[in-house]
Amino acid sequence: MSAIRWDRLFTHATLATFDGDTPFGLIEDGALACADGRIAWVGAMRELPDGATATHTEDLGGALLTPGLVDCHTHLVFGGNRANEFDMRLNGASYEEIARAGGGIVSSVRASRAADEDTLFAQSLPRARALLADGVTTLEIKSGYGLELDAERRMLRVARRIGAELGITVRTSFLGLHALPPEYKERRDDYVALVCDTMLPALAGEGLVDAVDAFCERIAFTSAETRRLFERATQLGLPVKLHAEQLSDQGGAALVAGFHGLSADHLEHLGNAGIASMAEAGTVAVLLPGAFYALRETHLPPVAALREHGVPIAIATDCNPGTSPLLSLRLAANMACTLFRLPPEEALRGITVNAARALGLIDRGTLAVGQRADLVAWHARQPAELCYWIGGPLVRQVWIEGAPM
Repeated sequence: MSAIRWDRLFTHATLATFDGDTPFGLIEDGALACADGRIAWVGAMRELPDGATATHTEDLGGALLTPGLVDCHTHLVFGGNRANEFDMRLNGASYEEIARAGGGIVSSVRASRAADEDTLFAQSLPRARALLADGVTTLEIKSGYGLELDAERRMLRVARRIGAELGITVRTSFLGLHALPPEYKERRDDYVALVCDTMLPALAGEGLVDAVDAFCERIAFTSAETRRLFERATQLGLPVKLHAEQLSDQGGAALVAGFHGLSADHLEHLGNAGIASMAEAGTVAVLLPGAFYALRETHLPPVAALREHGVPIAIATDCNPGTSPLLSLRLAANMACTLFRLPPEEALRGITVNAARALGLIDRGTLAVGQRADLVAWHARQPAELCYWIGGPLVRQVWIEGAPM
């Protein structure tokens, strides 16, 4: 029998595999091997095959090793910022009041339209670097601050460039139905038609779209308008997801579940009908505690009911310029524990295996044989420490497909 030789072997690690039903999928004094960018072996040190060797071996000395983190909902590419709206909110203005006064998403649209591709890239890349420094190896980036074909194209091109520059996976979501642009204020139907019949087909044809998103809300787009977009996405073979039930229950979760959507996101005002539909469809619930915190919301998402119905729960930063300028996925997990009362294991599964599922990715998020070898070693020994510490640098080393970053 020939000797086993791997590309890379980690020994004496505390493995949080998130595989199986044991808490954290924990393996103490564990080992993990990589070959050809995939996990080739995982288990306890005492079970290592006799004679197995690796080109590179690293003794982690008991340090925690986890899958790379997955941030499954961001608006990371944008021009400018909205610090002035932060000030306005703290002086009494509501999110809806700011939006109706011409602020909110539309103000980011103005700044993003004014920026060329290189400027957008230069402004957005440091935000992606910050997430990577915090352990994120897979990232979703939405468009939606262009709201015209050329500007949406620039945003999606920048998202692709970020992935190439950093060597990480970036999944793109086209969010043309994010807000009504000012020039279409009196021509709402024309804008919806433009998004569905011109923008989406063009951008999908250029290979810039991995999924299609929309904002279904009183201040945004109706269920009927969202359905029209989803029908077009389905015709083009693209999966869908939805900003749903953030400010009110508009039936968005049931709508996206009806299209077997990847996820419904926000969900503070999610009702029982939406939960049942998501459970039946396998649609992931993505909770966004950064926006909940920044907007000083008090209406909690129905976490207990989601659990009861077996709906997978993911957590994301919702990194955006207005309502969640958050650049740490670990801090989002901490907020989910503190604000939504998720135990650390549930929060950590929410930024690994369930977040990957919310992007339609089944090849990451756990430490299991055959999974992509996106890994993070931490200055920590217990998984709960990743949620316990409020900020601060904890990453020791990141590997993408088994190669060190």
